[in-house]
Amino acid sequence: MVNRTMFSAANTMSQLQSKLDIIGNNLANTNTSGYKAKNATFGELLYQQFNNDKADNAPRQTALGVRIGVGAQIAQTQLVTKQGSLQTTDRFLDFAFTDENLFFNVQMNNHQLNGEPEQIVWTRQGDFQLSVNDDGTSNLVDENGSYVLDADGNPIQFRGELEDVRMDNNGVMQVAYKDGGTERIAFGVTKINRPEVLSHLSGTYFTLPENAVDLDLNIDEILEDLVGNNRNQIALENGMLEQSNVDMSKEMSDLMQTQRSYQFNARTVSMADQMMGLVNSIR
Repeated sequence: MVNRTMFSAANTMSQLQSKLDIIGNNLANTNTSGYKAKNATFGELLYQQFNNDKADNAPRQTALGVRIGVGAQIAQTQLVTKQGSLQTTDRFLDFAFTDENLFFNVQMNNHQLNGEPEQIVWTRQGDFQLSVNDDGTSNLVDENGSYVLDADGNPIQFRGELEDVRMDNNGVMQVAYKDGGTERIAFGVTKINRPEVLSHLSGTYFTLPENAVDLDLNIDEILEDLVGNNRNQIALENGMLEQSNVDMSKEMSDLMQTQRSYQFNARTVSMADQMMGLVNSIR
């Protein structure tokens, strides 16, 4: 029985550590624009039933026997997709969605992927910058140097020095150049109808899970490229940023509760070890 108790507590401690890591990651990204928090929920592992003596006919209100489990595990890690608060920056290369489940299309480069083929991912982080090319053109990139894509799936490129950028609600930029020219460039925007299936790649980047085919996911139902008439679903503003949707008070409360649970299970392991030592000394 003591061994089972120790085993159960040790199993639970490893899962509590994973939840502490999730909470810590949320707290570390409190000031990251476009970041979406994650919540971890627990479920019970398998348990074993020990039945009482069948000759015991005493009346009882509870079920016959004793159930001893082997601990708890993280049953689900859920992405919180609710809209974050908007902060006005008055910077014309800052962009923020004003509706949920809309994502920028971003192309991660080889350097970020350690030499692997370039990959298109999705992000809500809209504090973009310019990467100037040798020919005088410039590409729109995020803080990690990833190319921001247009509606045709190509990196957004400006032909000259920018004077101003204005944004239509349907995700089309009205670009004004210092030489007096103008241009209209449409952002590539994807609507994720089932954000719970997304896989967190790194930072604020999301992609589909590697085993999407094995999970028999209907990609056409999950992803919706907003082009043509569907661009009316886009709600995008410039000169502002969407803040992280991390709830500090909730995260701190979860942190304290998880730490107490971890301490309780650690003490259980310690007490079980002491009891086993006592039994061995009696022998």
